[in-house]
Amino acid sequence: MTNIISGKELAATMRQEIKEETARLYEKTGKQPGLAVIQVGENPASSVYVNNKKKACSEAGIKSFGYHLPDDVTQEELLDLVHTLNADRNVHGILCQLPLPDHLNEFEILRAVSPQKDVDGFHPYNVGLLSVGKKTLVSCTPAGILEMLVRSGIEISGKECVIVGRSNIVGKPVAQLMLSKNATVTVTHSRTKDLPAVCSRADILIVAIGRPRFVTADFVKPGAVVIDVGINRDDVGKLVGDVDFEPVSEKAGWITPVPGGVGPMTITMLLANTLEAFRDINAVS
Repeated sequence: MTNIISGKELAATMRQEIKEETARLYEKTGKQPGLAVIQVGENPASSVYVNNKKKACSEAGIKSFGYHLPDDVTQEELLDLVHTLNADRNVHGILCQLPLPDHLNEFEILRAVSPQKDVDGFHPYNVGLLSVGKKTLVSCTPAGILEMLVRSGIEISGKECVIVGRSNIVGKPVAQLMLSKNATVTVTHSRTKDLPAVCSRADILIVAIGRPRFVTADFVKPGAVVIDVGINRDDVGKLVGDVDFEPVSEKAGWITPVPGGVGPMTITMLLANTLEAFRDINAVS
C-alpha cells in the first residue's frame, strides 16, 4: 500500500510548534519575530501568495509588514526600501515576492537583502554557504521537502536521489540538501538522455519542472519515494502536479499529493526561517 505524505498535516504540526516557540521567545525577550513582504504590481497569483503569508504569520505569532509598490517603481526606489528594512530592528526576515516586472533587476534586488534576513534563501552568500555544507537560511520549498522526508521517517543516507529540474529555486538547492544527508544525487534536465531510465533508478525521485503529469509510472522504481513539487492546471482547469498521480501512486512506496503535498510546507518553512533569523539576529535560543 502506498503511503501518502500529507504536507498539509505536517505543516499544521510545524506551525503549532512555531507558534509555541514564538510565544516562548516573546516571554523571554519581549520581542516578536517580524517578516517584511514586498509586492510589486498587481499580479493576482502574487497577491494570493502574499495574503496567505500574512495570514500564516498572524497565526504563528510573527508580525508581518506589508509593502505594496506600483508596477512602475524604479530600481532605486525598491533598493531604498530594501536597505531601510535591512536596518529595521523590528524586521528579521525580508521577502520580495517574485516575479518582479521586467524593468527591475531581480538578481540585484535579491542581492541587496541582508543575508541574515534572507528568509527566501536566495542571496548568493546563503546559496554559497549551502553549497559548502554550512548552516544557513535555505530556500523554503527545498527545506520543506527535506523536512517532509525526515519527519516521515524516510532514510536518505546511502539512497539514490534523482531530481528532475535544475532551477535555482528548487532543483539546485534540493540537490545540495540531499548531498548533505549523504544521498547519491543525480540532477536531470531537458538535455538528459533517456530520462525515464535515469529516473527509474531513484530511491527518492523529486520532480520540479512545471509540466502537468509529465512523470508517468514508467519513470518510477517500485517502492520509490516520489516528491511532486509541480502546481499546474490541466486542460479542464484541475490542479495537478508534475507527476501522473494515480498510476504512479500504485507503484511508489511514498508519494506527495497535489494539492496538499509540498505546497503547504513552503510557507511553513518561511515561518521557520523567520524564527531562525530572529534567533540569530538577537542571539537567543
